[in-house]
Amino acid sequence: MLHLLKLEMKKFNLGWYVKGAMISNIIITAMVCSVIYIAQREGDIPISTYQDVYALIGASVRATFIVFASVLIAKLVIEEYKNRTILIMFTYPVSRKKLIASKLALIAFLTFMTMMLSNIVVAGLFSIINIYFPIVPFTVTAKQFIGEVINIIPFAIATTGTSLIPLFFGMRNYSVPATIGSSLLVVAIACYYNPEIPLVNFIPLQLGLAVVGVIIAYLGIRNIENMDAM
Repeated sequence: MLHLLKLEMKKFNLGWYVKGAMISNIIITAMVCSVIYIAQREGDIPISTYQDVYALIGASVRATFIVFASVLIAKLVIEEYKNRTILIMFTYPVSRKKLIASKLALIAFLTFMTMMLSNIVVAGLFSIINIYFPIVPFTVTAKQFIGEVINIIPFAIATTGTSLIPLFFGMRNYSVPATIGSSLLVVAIACYYNPEIPLVNFIPLQLGLAVVGVIIAYLGIRNIENMDAM
């Protein structure tokens, strides 16, 4: 499996993903700073504690990388079926299940790692910016920062599972637009941010969506031997 993961990474040259993640971190940081600054002035969104700030950062990061995961699914799985290049891979002396499992494992690994790192980077950048250009009337201590990083882990795990849901829509007609478009629907549900209805921090919902994503991935792997590339 590890060898297959390495082959997938070489095959698709995922440098664009790293660059995209870095650019996204800058954009998310700027967006979060702007939203919080406007919210403080207008009072539309009550942000009075560091937990509110981290909730907004978490929602933004998770929404971004659910969409990124759908792009990975489209490139590594859906396009392979659509262009029939998957037929070449099926001639390898490796079971189809392992081939598809390696692709989904790579997507899950990249999604989890980039979400964790991006949460840390964006939160760190916000804290630094807030020191020199006060946006909120409080600072985050090192202990609070570490505590929030630890709190990110279960949500990152749940979101990794949730990010596999677009696979279901993409595999129906091997449609790239359906894959990426469905991720926006998932984001609208999983990353809905409102201090009064905090679905983004409602862990039962997040775990429920993750279970759905894992089941979709499992069924896709289990049934792969009986599927033909169209």
